[in-house]
Amino acid sequence: MRVDVLRLLPLLALCAFCRAAPALGGQNAPVPTERASVDGASTMPIHGPPAPVAPAVVARDGQGRVTVRAVRLDAPLLVDGKLDDSVYAVVPSISDFVQQEPREGQPASEKTEIWVLFDERTFYLSAKCWDTEPDRIVAKELRRGNAGVSRDDSITLTLDTFYDRRNGFYFQTSTLGAVYDALVTDERSENMDWDTVWETRSARFEGGWSLEIAIPFKSLRYRRGGAQIWGINVRRTVPRNEELDYLSLVPASYGRVGIWKFSSAATLVGIETPEQSLSLELKPYAIATQTTDRTTTPIVSNDVAGDAGFDVKYGLTKGLIADLTYNTDFAQVEVDEQQVNLTRFSLFFPEKRPFFLEGQDIFAFGGAGPSFGSQTAGDTPIMFFSRQIGLSGGRAVPIVAGGRVTGRAGAYSVGLLNIQTDADARAGAESTNFSVVRLKRNVFGRSTIGLLATHRSEAVASAGANTAYGVDARFALVSTLFIDAYYARTDTRGRTGNDTSYRGRIENNGDRYGFQVEHLRVGRDFNPEVGFLRRTDFRRSFGQLRFSPRDLGSDLVRKYTFATSLDYYLRDSTSTLESREVRGEFEIQFENGERWRTEYSRQFERLTEPFDIGEGVVIPVGGYSFQSVRTNYNIGPQRRIAGNVSFQTGSFFGGDMIEASYRGRVQLSTRLGVEPGLTLDWIDLPEGRFTTKVVRARVIYAMTPRMFMEAMPQYSSASDSLTTNIRYRWEYQPGSDLFIVYTDGRDTRIGARGPELVSRGLAIKLTRLVRF
Repeated sequence: MRVDVLRLLPLLALCAFCRAAPALGGQNAPVPTERASVDGASTMPIHGPPAPVAPAVVARDGQGRVTVRAVRLDAPLLVDGKLDDSVYAVVPSISDFVQQEPREGQPASEKTEIWVLFDERTFYLSAKCWDTEPDRIVAKELRRGNAGVSRDDSITLTLDTFYDRRNGFYFQTSTLGAVYDALVTDERSENMDWDTVWETRSARFEGGWSLEIAIPFKSLRYRRGGAQIWGINVRRTVPRNEELDYLSLVPASYGRVGIWKFSSAATLVGIETPEQSLSLELKPYAIATQTTDRTTTPIVSNDVAGDAGFDVKYGLTKGLIADLTYNTDFAQVEVDEQQVNLTRFSLFFPEKRPFFLEGQDIFAFGGAGPSFGSQTAGDTPIMFFSRQIGLSGGRAVPIVAGGRVTGRAGAYSVGLLNIQTDADARAGAESTNFSVVRLKRNVFGRSTIGLLATHRSEAVASAGANTAYGVDARFALVSTLFIDAYYARTDTRGRTGNDTSYRGRIENNGDRYGFQVEHLRVGRDFNPEVGFLRRTDFRRSFGQLRFSPRDLGSDLVRKYTFATSLDYYLRDSTSTLESREVRGEFEIQFENGERWRTEYSRQFERLTEPFDIGEGVVIPVGGYSFQSVRTNYNIGPQRRIAGNVSFQTGSFFGGDMIEASYRGRVQLSTRLGVEPGLTLDWIDLPEGRFTTKVVRARVIYAMTPRMFMEAMPQYSSASDSLTTNIRYRWEYQPGSDLFIVYTDGRDTRIGARGPELVSRGLAIKLTRLVRF
């Protein structure tokens, strides 16, 4: 093993550059409507009514804007969720929440009171959620970091600590005391895999439930120490009514992601943060494994091994964080979920490794890529896809060391990454260095321009290196109108033809009316090898119109949606039609939050080479027209059996197809649930008939909000595989974990007594977070 130190020098130089990064530009704060003195410490701009004067804690103006004053505590708050401390009798509460859904701007149907407090080390939010029907409170999800928390009765806090009205921190908890946190970027994307250190407790009382949240200032990033002005919003979710209530009103057109709209958030004054101090975190790990792998030569059987490594996090400034990793291990990662693929394109599997998840939002380029945690990707190229690092041919490749710098420097967002992987003969991988540079600048009120460059020292498709680079922009013209654009190019030895890609997209997401128009081009030789490309050599034109009237007079239906779209693909090098789809959609959203959706599509696909779609079934070259109808019903989370049921039927490549699927959750108790998934496809073609099956059942038992066990067996007929993944996670103190992970892979085609073992592994991993 040899690590080329010279390849790591660019990262070290960039880290040094970022120490001086605040000089790149100003704070780019919005034009203030008022200026206020915060506790007499300084005069700072605010976007809202003047700061309330003690003892008042909230001020509102005729435009619906809100300014909140945080109250300093002399001693730390006892976080137990009960709200029986004397401070709650002395400090007035903040209430008068308003609805986003179902009646925009109307008073909330249930009363919510909050308190915003802080001491010299910690920020606190406390809430008292009154409820006239406490027996109907929804409480199902306990797992840390699971998006299911949003489907329970919950409180969400967002903090815009740089007060740029576009980026911030997201904290959510529920009546069970569940823990969910995320980073939100440019009001449009959420990195749900970001984890930090904070504490929350919830409690029930006769008329509802209450909670307390404590967030150490060390867990946040902000401009400097001392007097602060931040953005803040608080949302209460009442799932039985599909009701969303806010401290500061967010337009209904933004839906459930309205909590990301920091430009509509309240202003928080009165906060005083600690002065600059050493910001350093060390997270060592130790791991023991036992592995069996019968696909190797010689066969590995019950091989026992141990290892250790560490991650370091250092605050270069209040806004920029440097992460270093050595001998990185990902034994705690759950397995990928099996998917049905009836297309001629590659499947997308999302990133799940913790080191690569943090900062993922900053590296997003051109409005492309899936939402974090999603299992689908569109045809827009993803310029940086971290699963290209440390994985090759489905095998893990050792990561020797690496570093990352992410964060804010004035008006700039910065993302820098450098990773060195080792050679691995079994995976057919050479020792490779990966580098990524991302820089974005805030412009106007809510718009950005930026650039991104990636470099891979050993290309996959040819000898030599691979480089990709591009510029992108997003313009937020009015509240719901956006323009996305990018231009990108790649450089790969031996590929000197059309190696460019560009995209322009205009989108309006109004509550009643909406439209999308897009044009995308990807050249035949465009090859971002540190990214993800689903298809090449095409030009895509897309348009969609939507009409979504609300039925204000109905007690059953909340909204209807009518939409139609045209998707048109030409092969770029020949200008011949490759794909076309005309789609019509109709959806009913009911007052209880459930939805019924039906869509009809007419498609055309041209195959330029035979398509091996199933075992022994090959569709020949030619043009194919077919049509289908799909209907699905989404069952609300307030029900014991929830989820999405779907059925599709129609013609398919000269034959017929029927698909049935269910994906959801069955709640057996507060702590025990099952998330079944089933997809069945019956395909009848002139070339043959076959059936595909994907069956999974994730069983979850949560002991506490920070301790759970889950088991997921899954079967795929396409790969004739039966895999099982069992994970136990205990966050024994904030930021420190114990993982016990068992994996088992079997081939269902062979074995006299059942599916034959292919691979098996057991890993025990312990991490410890040390903060200085």
